[in-house]
Amino acid sequence: MASVAPASQVATLHRPIVKVGANKSNNWSGYNQGTLEKNGAQFTSVDGSWTVPTATQHKAGEAEYSATWVGIGGGCVDANCTVTDFTLIQAGTSQDVDSSGHASYSAWWEIIPAPSMPIANFAVNAGDSIHVNITEGTPGVWTITVQNLTSGKTFTQTAPYASTHATAEWIEETPVVIDNSGNVSVGPYPSLSTVTFDNSKTNGKPAGLVGSERIQLVDSNGAVLATPSAPDSDADGFNVCSFTGTCGAPASS
Repeated sequence: MASVAPASQVATLHRPIVKVGANKSNNWSGYNQGTLEKNGAQFTSVDGSWTVPTATQHKAGEAEYSATWVGIGGGCVDANCTVTDFTLIQAGTSQDVDSSGHASYSAWWEIIPAPSMPIANFAVNAGDSIHVNITEGTPGVWTITVQNLTSGKTFTQTAPYASTHATAEWIEETPVVIDNSGNVSVGPYPSLSTVTFDNSKTNGKPAGLVGSERIQLVDSNGAVLATPSAPDSDADGFNVCSFTGTCGAPASS
């Protein structure tokens, strides 16, 4: 793996799923729904809320990176993840730690293949409550709304995009990192407090999450980096726990 520079000296990219198997990935942990899994239903909007986790250094002297987001595209189209999608429109927060152990938090949006765009004048702190909605209004025109419910700040961006509408997801990710020398790596991943997703919706209705949609994040050697819980009792939320193979479900709210 290439050496990773401090957070201030890198660009991060939030890419489609890198699958290892039906329920394992080298860059994603969370829940993914696909149009083939859902009997042909296509996704024209997605919602999700989460509490920004606290990031701490997992390995001394190492710069580490994570992203929490919701999106449409880029995931597994079928339940066994034999088909993946190449489009992706998404927005979320980053929780990074520099090599000295200092944590930083930010918000961003991204429409691949364009780079991730930071959201200016939108402070993010550990413990903040974030809500994201991504909706296609007129065909081919999408509106991304990011709300910090703790601070009261709202960001809105409208942009054209040719999505396949094939997947929807709620994800904790170790992103692709590119430093000023052009070195590219995935991660490394910091230690995060439990990430709680809630109010998950597709096409304006509760997402109806099921356990078979879970994705576990593993490294290139198969070691577990993050594990999602079973859905909460109303099937619109779940937890993601770092560096463990088990994770308890949250209470419904």
